Amino acid sequence: MQISDGDRSHAAALLKIVGDAGSCAPITDGDKAFGLARAYQISAEIRAARIARGETPRGWKIGFTNRTIWDEYDVHAPIWGPVYDTTLAEAPAQGAAETAIGHLVEPRIEPEIVFRIAAPLEAGLSEAQLLERIDGVALGFEIVQSVYPDWRFQAADTVAAFALHGLLRHRPFTAITSANRAEWLGLLSSFTLDLHRNGERVDSGRAENVLGGPLSALKAMVDGLPDTALASTVGAGEVVTTGTLTRAFPVAPGESWETRVGGLPLADMAISFTR
Repeated sequence: MQISDGDRSHAAALLKIVGDAGSCAPITDGDKAFGLARAYQISAEIRAARIARGETPRGWKIGFTNRTIWDEYDVHAPIWGPVYDTTLAEAPAQGAAETAIGHLVEPRIEPEIVFRIAAPLEAGLSEAQLLERIDGVALGFEIVQSVYPDWRFQAADTVAAFALHGLLRHRPFTAITSANRAEWLGLLSSFTLDLHRNGERVDSGRAENVLGGPLSALKAMVDGLPDTALASTVGAGEVVTTGTLTRAFPVAPGESWETRVGGLPLADMAISFTR
């Protein structure tokens, strides 16, 4: 199925709007038939345009994996989209990652588990088999954004608008090896996490919030990706961030945020925001 001229225009318009830190009405406001298949075509068109202007895809984000917030956003299944060299950075091993957000539109913060892929992932693999192809795990913050005012949209709108991806910052990866892989398989389904803003806890989450665990979220994307216009192998060296463990909270320059993870041998993630 080829992308229509109208959807190609939507892709160009969304790229310009986010580049200008602007906003627009959801596509579904004016086109009730707009659905996920067309949205992923727009996402693929945007990916091609970003590559053409010099950006390099470095992995994937998975969104709306946290079932506890599905009703809040009226989106009831996961989505996904590319992460780029221009949006991804590894934070220092200690201290807060200072991050500018003045160019983002209505940014919100999401604490997430991030995987580093060691070998290509294929549809149909079990969670244990997926873990055999992962060689690193870290805590990270995805900073999501919405060009749709007040975060009002349908699922297809979010896919078209970069899967709401703004930035991804993560700690250095902790190695997953043949010696500890079985332990990690259990830990990744049973940990807890508290989210703090300026030293005060604002929310708590559990591994099971994310479709039963981060590996379940990864499996959902790997199994679903081939049926979309983004059809692509999740390849060696790519990173995948698996969705927020808590609610997503608005952020502003001057704020500092930090995780408190329980049940995982990972360094907590900390970030401070500038304009």
